[in-house]
Amino acid sequence: MTKLRAGSATDVGRVRATNQDQMLVTAELFAVADGMGGHAAGEVASLTAVEALKATFQRKGGTEGLVEAAHQANRSIWERGQGDPELHGMGTTLVAVALVNEDNEDRLAIINVGDSRVYLLRQGELEQLTTDHSLVQELVDDGQLSEIEATVHPQRHVLTRALGVDSVVNVDVLQLLPLKGDRLMLCSDGLPRELSDLQMASVMRRLADPNDAARELVSAAMNRGGNDNITVVVVDVVDDDDLSLTASMALESDPGIQIPSPIPVVETEVGESAAGRGSKGGGRFHRAARPALPVAPTRRAITLRVVGFLVLLVALVAGAGVAVAWYARGSYFVGLNSDELTIYKGRPGGLLWFEPTVVQKTAVRTSDVLPSRLTDLRAGKEEPSLSQARDYVARLRAEKAQLAEAATGTTTTTTTTTPPGVTTLPAP
Repeated sequence: MTKLRAGSATDVGRVRATNQDQMLVTAELFAVADGMGGHAAGEVASLTAVEALKATFQRKGGTEGLVEAAHQANRSIWERGQGDPELHGMGTTLVAVALVNEDNEDRLAIINVGDSRVYLLRQGELEQLTTDHSLVQELVDDGQLSEIEATVHPQRHVLTRALGVDSVVNVDVLQLLPLKGDRLMLCSDGLPRELSDLQMASVMRRLADPNDAARELVSAAMNRGGNDNITVVVVDVVDDDDLSLTASMALESDPGIQIPSPIPVVETEVGESAAGRGSKGGGRFHRAARPALPVAPTRRAITLRVVGFLVLLVALVAGAGVAVAWYARGSYFVGLNSDELTIYKGRPGGLLWFEPTVVQKTAVRTSDVLPSRLTDLRAGKEEPSLSQARDYVARLRAEKAQLAEAATGTTTTTTTTTPPGVTTLPAP
């Protein structure tokens, strides 16, 4: 019997006023939802999603039950938004992982709507299992953007699919054979916005306890800027009913065998189903055939020369990484956050995966500085240190104040009084 152990953590971040994320952690069902909408609508949408998901899955169970639970969550949010003008247009992302038993075999069923994510750490390698439903992901898939360009694209947070924004929704589904030692991580987009895959993998490898790993991931994202709500759920497979032992024995007898990748589950439309009466995105779900196991190439002995070359290569890459990191994070700049002058650490626009982070909001508005300075501020005025950045902001405010004082200065007029009886004649 498969046994799971989970840990979780969440934080509002350093910019948002409220936490619109919700998470769900039970013995067999785990979820993260990232709400969106004005006022408290985002919080309502994400909470409605996890409550509906939990209630429906507890009644139905199985992969189809999990998908039906997602459709029910979508309907619940949609109907609530239609009935309350203040909640109209609210929505939420949703990722969920459930332990299910099908064909007498334990599996992990995974669903996704939006840009929250599920990752798998298996044998030390981190893999993103879900695909973001976002505009930039579509551009990447079409070859119009590279992965690096997508990370800094101004529309990278525009979603193409979310729960609650329409009466029906398509749900991505896949299944995974759980192996002892596997670690899954569910997160809202506030985590990958701040941390790279390498940084996330490092934390997940280093900390054995899932609660410690979740807290450390959230803390690291906060230290990198915390520009959004951050929620993380870490799920460990601690027992797999000897499935991993069987796989290990098979590997020993035949090194060419590889552990299967996650199995996609295809959503097909039917006339009427439990998930949605004839609606788009409803229908029953059928597992795709499991792919044939490829044969690995013959292994070769690793020589000392190869080891030495790899060590040198790693050292060079590490040195280059340190140099890039120093350049990317070694300065400050003053930019605009809406109409407020804000001090950032890093380079304007970011460099590679190093995004600038907010150091200080100055409370100085664009109306407090000369219009001629706004071009530099929009581009990002670089300064070598935090104190010099603060001095620059102070100079801008003082410059505008001095000009205003000069413009409002009074002109003194001298009046001459002519004594009585004295006639003043014009000058010849």
